Amino acid sequence: MKRYYYLALAAVAMLCSCTGNQFKVDGKVEGATDSVKLVLESSSNGMWFVVDSITPGNDGSFSVSAEAPEYPNIYRLRLGGQSICFPIDSLDHITINTKADAFATQYTLSGSQHAEQVMKIDKEALQFSGGKASAEQLKAFKDKLAKEIIVDPAGIVAYYAINKYVDQKPLFDPMDDSDLRIIGAVANSFNSFRPNDPRTSYLVSVLLAGQQRRRAAAEPTDTINASMASLIDIDLDDYNGKVHKLSEVAANNRLVVLNFTMYQGDFSPVYNKLLNDIYTSYKNQGLEIYQISLDPDNVAWLQAARNLPWITVYDPNGQNSMFVGYYQVAGVPTSFIIKNGEIVERVEDGNKLKAAITKHL
Repeated sequence: MKRYYYLALAAVAMLCSCTGNQFKVDGKVEGATDSVKLVLESSSNGMWFVVDSITPGNDGSFSVSAEAPEYPNIYRLRLGGQSICFPIDSLDHITINTKADAFATQYTLSGSQHAEQVMKIDKEALQFSGGKASAEQLKAFKDKLAKEIIVDPAGIVAYYAINKYVDQKPLFDPMDDSDLRIIGAVANSFNSFRPNDPRTSYLVSVLLAGQQRRRAAAEPTDTINASMASLIDIDLDDYNGKVHKLSEVAANNRLVVLNFTMYQGDFSPVYNKLLNDIYTSYKNQGLEIYQISLDPDNVAWLQAARNLPWITVYDPNGQNSMFVGYYQVAGVPTSFIIKNGEIVERVEDGNKLKAAITKHL
């Protein structure tokens, strides 16, 4: 999983649970005729899947029910190329009133607080589409929206907001440091409080990808070719004060992942989860992880290190560590694969780490 991901809305199928419970969407489309077809669609991280289609009555009224999603999700009602988006959480009953000739601009949503929040976001965003507002006005809107996101970063509205596009550009750009912090807050909150939500892995991917791309733009062009580098020994203390020498850990042809990280970084919870999945898969085949914390203080490291099953050590020199210089670590997290006492691969794309390890087992 990359540390920085391009903010692309990749499809991951999200199927509704067969609970027998249903949500309902009804309302009226003023000016609609019996030739009009409304389409109800559900979102799968940016891809849309048809749930049902509806022909309004002679007065423009419509009603449709569908299986309630297992987790809160984003839906939309579409008329041709115009769409009205809204979240559904379990047994919601959403009412939409609009006009056929101004379907996605002159509408009202009611039935849930979250639906009304999404409507508010979309209507405010319309003010900035087509270059209607200055950069300063757009920034003020984003700052206001960011404050609202932080109130409930694990909520479906926060998920919707950080994936909002204006004029085909992401409102929250993962290449922007300030935007990435907001994306990180949402990704880490979903990972902590909604680990099984189908949106969580996608959000983690967005966060790590943004970090990867941002760092790639800043990395020097003369980074070492790790496959040709010799192992430089490291000896640092774990949280019990025990010294761990990297050369000893890598002895006897053992495969080792040397990882430089910062536990205070936004990426840390999700990246350590990735490492844990890898470690669980391959520890019985002799894999070891030697993880170095470069945090400015050891508080976050101490809290996390006690709960991690691999070797975690702390470098009190932080980013000024001589090992950062020796290994030319331009940013964290950065990993190296060690085999037969030699560095065989440098891996900065977390999404490729598991495949790289498999290749060297």
